[in-house]
Amino acid sequence: MLLIVGLDGASLDLTRPWAEAGELPHLQRLLAHGAWGPLRSTMPPATFPAWTTFMTGVNPGRHGIFDFTRRVAGEYRVQFINGSFRKVPTVWSRLSAAGRRVAVFGMPGTYPPEPINGQMVSGFDTPVTTRADASFVHPPQLAEEVAANGGFPFADFQEFKVDREWYREALRRLLEGIAIKTRFVARQLRRERWDCATVVFGESDTAAHHFWRFCDPQSPRHDADGAGEFGGAIRAVYAALDRAIGELIDAAEPSTVLVCSDHGFGGVGRTVVHLNGQLAQAGLLHWRSRSVASQAATLGKRWLLRWLPPTVQARCFRLGGGRFADALESAARFADIDWKQTRAFSEELNYAPSIWINVSGRDALGVVATNEYGHACDEVTAALGELRDPDSGEPIVARVWHRDELYHGPWVQLAPDLTVEFALPGGYSYACLPTRLNAGDEPVRVASTAEMTGGKLTGMSGSHRRDGLFVLSGAVPPAGFLAADICDMAPTILALCEVPIPSDFDGRSLVGVGALESAASCTPSDAIESEHAYTADEERMIEGRLQALGYLA
Repeated sequence: MLLIVGLDGASLDLTRPWAEAGELPHLQRLLAHGAWGPLRSTMPPATFPAWTTFMTGVNPGRHGIFDFTRRVAGEYRVQFINGSFRKVPTVWSRLSAAGRRVAVFGMPGTYPPEPINGQMVSGFDTPVTTRADASFVHPPQLAEEVAANGGFPFADFQEFKVDREWYREALRRLLEGIAIKTRFVARQLRRERWDCATVVFGESDTAAHHFWRFCDPQSPRHDADGAGEFGGAIRAVYAALDRAIGELIDAAEPSTVLVCSDHGFGGVGRTVVHLNGQLAQAGLLHWRSRSVASQAATLGKRWLLRWLPPTVQARCFRLGGGRFADALESAARFADIDWKQTRAFSEELNYAPSIWINVSGRDALGVVATNEYGHACDEVTAALGELRDPDSGEPIVARVWHRDELYHGPWVQLAPDLTVEFALPGGYSYACLPTRLNAGDEPVRVASTAEMTGGKLTGMSGSHRRDGLFVLSGAVPPAGFLAADICDMAPTILALCEVPIPSDFDGRSLVGVGALESAASCTPSDAIESEHAYTADEERMIEGRLQALGYLA
C-alpha cells in the first residue's frame, strides 16, 4: 500500500533542520530510511500547474493547465478553470483502470471529482466553502461523512485586514484544519486496505505566506515585536503536519510512504516591481487616457468579496449571464490598456510574473505582426533587463523564458509568451504587484511600511520557490539524497503500485522500473467538450477563495 502526503509549499531547507533537531520525528524517520531531496517544480512554481504535473507525469504544455485562469482565445479577458480543463489522464484514473483501489483527498485541480475506483474529495478549487455536498466528492454519498466530520476545511478566512488578533485566529484555524482533515482521512484509511491513498494539506503554504516575517530574523520584512508571539508559527504548523503524517501511517500501515510538495518557499524583500510600468516606460505598452474601469473593477471586487454576505454576493455574480466574475477579473487586469498602441503587456501576477505579446491575428486588437514576434520578445527582454535593484544596482530579472523553452506539447499556446524569473538577492524575492496608475510610481520602488506589514495583495512576506521536497521511504532506492522533478512523481506512483508506465511520460520512475507501454498513452484529446466551466455561484466562491489565498488582486 502506498501512502502519499502532500504538503503544499513545504521546503526542504525548513523541514530537514527541524527534523534533524527532533522536532519532526515522523519525517526524520522517513528521511533516515528513505530517498529524499529537492523536488523541482514547474516554471513558474504555481499551485495548479505543479500539482497537475504531479498527477499526470507531463508538463503543462501537454496537460494544458498553466494557472487558475486562462485567457479566452482572441480576447482580453480570462476564464476561471478547473480540473475538467485538464487534457490528459491522471495517475488516479490510470490506477483505477488497472483495478487498484484509490483514495484522493484535498488535491488541488481535482474539481469536479473523477469517478475513480475509490474515493475523492476535491481540493480548494471546489466551489464549496461553508457546506459539504455531493458536487465535490466521489462517490456522492461520501458528502455525508465529510459533513459529519466537520467538513474538509480550506483557508477560507479573509486575509486582507490583519492585526495581532488576526494572526492568532489564523494560526488557530490552520492547526484546527489539519486536525479535522487528519481525523477524516485516518478514518477512511482504517476502513479498508487501499492500494494508493493521497491527502494534500495546504496549511504549510498559507502559514509561510503570512508568518515568514515573524519566523525569519534575516527577512527585510522582519517584525521583531511580533516574533515573540509568532516566531514559531510556521514550525508549529510543520509540527502539526508531522503529527498528521504519524497518525496516517498508523491508520494505513503502508509499505511505502511518499511525502512531497508542489513547490518550496522563501522570504520576500522590500522591493516592488511593476512590470506594466516598465513596459510603458519602454514604449511597449500604452495606457488609456483615463483609468476608471480597472480601478472600479478592482475596488468593486474587493468590496464584494470582503464585505457582502455570501447570499448577496451570489446575486451580484449572477449578473451578465453568469459570467460576472470572469468580467470583473478581466477588467481588473486589462481595462486600462490601450490595445491599439500596445505591443506587450503583463497580468502582473505576483506568483507567476509573465508577459503576453499583442499579436495581430491572434489577439483581437493585436499590433505585432507574426514575422515581428521574435523581435517583440527581444524588445521585452531588453526592457526587463534594464530593471535594477535600488540597493545593489544589480539586475532584477535573472532570465526571461520563451514559452517554447519551458513547455512542449499541443497546448503550449495557452501559456504566456514570456515568463519572468526574478533574481533572489540574499535569497529574498521581489514583489510583483499591479501598476498603480496615477500614483506616480516608478517601475521599481520600495514597499511602504503598510505594505510590508499588511495583508494579502501587499504584505505577504513569504513567496513560492521552485524547489520543493520529496521523501520516499519503503520500496525505494538506497537511502540518501536524490534530486527529482515533479514530472517523476506520476511514473513513480504507478511503478510502486505495479501498474505499467506509459512510454510517453515526461518524467521517470525513481524506483528503477523501466517504462512499459500501457493501454492508454498521454496523447491529449483535441476535443474540449469535457470542459465544464463554473456556474455563476461557483465562480463567486472560487473568486473569493483565490483572493483569500492571495492569488488574485
